Formats: sequence, structure tokens, C-alpha cells
Amino acid sequence: MDMEKIVSLCKRRGFLFQSSEIYGGLNGFWDYGPMGVELKRNVKECWWRDMVTSHDELDAPPGAPAPYEMTGLDTTIIMHPQVWKCSGHYDLFHDFMVDCRESKRRYRHDQVVGRWVTYQGQRAFVTANAAGDEASEEIERRALKFFKLRGKDAERLEWQGEPQSLTTVDDFAEVLAPEAKSLGTLTEPREFNLMFKTHVGALGGPEAEAFLRPETAQGIFVNFKNVVDSTRVRVPFGIAQ
Repeated sequence: MDMEKIVSLCKRRGFLFQSSEIYGGLNGFWDYGPMGVELKRNVKECWWRDMVTSHDELDAPPGAPAPYEMTGLDTTIIMHPQVWKCSGHYDLFHDFMVDCRESKRRYRHDQVVGRWVTYQGQRAFVTANAAGDEASEEIERRALKFFKLRGKDAERLEWQGEPQSLTTVDDFAEVLAPEAKSLGTLTEPREFNLMFKTHVGALGGPEAEAFLRPETAQGIFVNFKNVVDSTRVRVPFGIAQ
């Protein structure tokens, strides 16, 4: 089942709606519908009951070295920038991305796989946004389509080497992007910080910069002492959020 069918089903049943749909929607953002919000609440309550309220602190679960206590916590989704600098997210939480000028799609530079192929003197690095055997099959299918060949003509293609990452290619002029029909449609790799930046306060200067948390656990770490002091729990113990 493809994503379009899943989205259509979720919308008809009232589970998910695309955010701001009447104004064209916002890619990657979804609103919970009447059924979706109930499902979310049930999952959250079931998880909380299983992990916290029903936890037996006198009985060690399978695989645990000893019995332990469980307590809860709910931290803000925006935290001080220094939290992310100390955790390494600020410096390391980024990827290099490439954009396709034809399909308007964006891909991670290191996740695009391709293979060099030649047909009647024309050379191309045919790519696929897949992995393993699926990538090899997709690359061959796209190569046949690009050179306007049929499946029975696959032996006429001259392949060079095995499938490799796009990171091994220096010049994108001969690259066929995963969803493109022409060569040379990819931009040069650009570095993208994966943390969602915002500003705290009325002024939007650098001193007001903050980030939506990319990792929930950091809120637990910075509140460790507060939890210990307020609940008198002893190590080992767990914190659920």
C-alpha cells in the first residue's frame, strides 16, 4: 500500500488531516482528527499505565539486574541552547542534502545510491533512493527507461562497478537523480541543521535563539537532580516522559 492510499484512508476515517489543508497544506505537518486524537490518547494512557503506574518496584522485569522504581516527567519542547551544545546536537546534528531542480525533491547526500552505466557512448550515474537488492533493481529499471530500452535489451547496457554512494561522485552533470528524467538536475550538497530553530522573546537576535528538542531524553538528564531531590528515589530508577 502506497502513502497516498494510507493518507486517503486516514482522512476518510477521521484519523489524520493535513495541516492548513484549505490553504494548500504544509508538507510534513499533520493534524489529529476526531478518531486520531482518541487513538493517540489511548496509546499514551496504555503506555503510561504499563511503564509507570502499573510498574512493580519490588519485582525485577526480565533482563533487569534488580528491581527499580519508576517515576514520570514532562519537560518543555524548547530548552536552553546550551543543553544542545553540551549534548553534541548543536555541532553534530546535521546532514548534507541535495535538491533535484526537476522533481523538487530533497535527498540525503549519503543515502542516494547509484551505478555508472554506458550505452552507445553515453555515460550516466543512475541513482535510486533505496538500499540493497531493491536499489539494484530500481537502478536497472531506471537505466532502461532513461535509454529508452526494453527489459529484453538489458544486456546491451555496460555497467561499471557495483552500486555506490552519491558521495563518491564529484561532478553531478552525468547524474540521473532518483525521480528525474534528465541528467544534471541535482544541486551541490548543502549542510542542513536538523534542529528546528525558533526565538524566545520579542526580539529575534542571535541571543534569543532556541531549538525544539531533537531528543526527548535531554529533558530527563537536566532534571535528574530535581527528580532525585523531590521524590527520594534511589539508583537504579527509571524516568518516563
